[in-house]
Amino acid sequence: MVATSKTPQVDGPGRKIQGLRWCVIGLIGLATVINYIDRNALAVMWPAVSKDIGADKADYALLVTVFMLAYAVGQSLFGRILDVIGTRLGFVVSIAVWSLSIALHAAVRSLGMLAVLRVTLGTSEAGNWPGAVKANATWFPPRERALAQGIFNSGAAIGAIISAPLVALLYVQIGWRATFLMVGILGFLWLLPWLWLYRGDPDAHPWLTEAERAHINGAHEDGAAASTGYAPTMRGLLRHRQSWAIIVSRFFLDPVWWLFVSWLPIYLAETFGFDVKQIGLFAWVPYVGAMLGSLSGGWLSGRLIQAGWPVLRARKVVITGGGAIMLPALLLTMGAATPLAAVLLIAVVLFGFQVAINNIQTLPSDYFAGGAVGSLAGISGTAAVAGTLITTWLVPSMTAQSYAPIFALSAAIVPVSIAALWLLGGSHAPVAPEGGITTKHKGLRP
Repeated sequence: MVATSKTPQVDGPGRKIQGLRWCVIGLIGLATVINYIDRNALAVMWPAVSKDIGADKADYALLVTVFMLAYAVGQSLFGRILDVIGTRLGFVVSIAVWSLSIALHAAVRSLGMLAVLRVTLGTSEAGNWPGAVKANATWFPPRERALAQGIFNSGAAIGAIISAPLVALLYVQIGWRATFLMVGILGFLWLLPWLWLYRGDPDAHPWLTEAERAHINGAHEDGAAASTGYAPTMRGLLRHRQSWAIIVSRFFLDPVWWLFVSWLPIYLAETFGFDVKQIGLFAWVPYVGAMLGSLSGGWLSGRLIQAGWPVLRARKVVITGGGAIMLPALLLTMGAATPLAAVLLIAVVLFGFQVAINNIQTLPSDYFAGGAVGSLAGISGTAAVAGTLITTWLVPSMTAQSYAPIFALSAAIVPVSIAALWLLGGSHAPVAPEGGITTKHKGLRP
């Protein structure tokens, strides 16, 4: 997703590829771009879609709700599916279903049919996140994981940047029905390089160089792979307060991101009278901030770890810094008088959010081994959606006069999220089995 000095190169006989891990996370980042184009298409074209099917703002809130409910189920469902069937096939199932779902939006004639398709879209799109966290834990040592997560998460921002002008342009040229069909094709095209490149995990991939395999596995003092560490069952995960630190933190923090993903086009339309074309011109700006935050947060924690900081301390400090950036920007957004001021302040909010969330999403792989990482990522993703649903239900009533009250609520829940990590997250990682010990990663101090 970004240019790095780690440019992959074919090496020697037998098709060995240097830097293969960066190819994998880059391709997953591209899937995330497509994911956000697909999910944002309805919001961008809502003024036209709602007119054709006879829907209103309350109906849009209902559609966001059913999408998020399905997304919540999909997070835990795909977290477990990925731990069972693996990363390669898990992504295939997720992307094939969501691409078909968004393409079928072209045939929508009623609110009920649209709601059904938002359910299938939400359930399948959710698989992208636990899949990325699992791939990150499998392919990267701890000091690189937040940067890899940042590359992946930058895909969400790039997708949001691209989606508004792209969808608006397609809508003007071919109408909303054909636009849904066109964006649905993107996911099926992505499957071709994925199936070609992802031949297996690092322990079995035929194109991985021995040097890179040793680099990945060398994250552990005894040279063992992450999959050999402590990986409790789903019930076992919930007995650890570290799991709850992630779950509670995401419950409170993720609604801030989803507030803007789901409602930014509507906010611009209602507050400043924007039409579809104007939304396309402005709605991408905040996600430039999100993209920069994705990369900055991952880079910073990696540098701190490289400088000798314990991994958990580095993660928490960077997460706290992200929250400190978000809070004042959210308060200032309450009084934004022009669309330019609004989108620039929201860009700062999303910068801080991505700085924080990259490191929060990396914590499952810091605390536990690969066999549990997808499950914990899925559970915490479900909690994030639960928090988001509450915000979604509040938006129509709290924004009757202005959007200032919902921005104030968002500002209030940011410090709660950060406090949960400090109070419940413990002081060391990885987590040991109850009554036992586990392998410690280098840089993870007890």
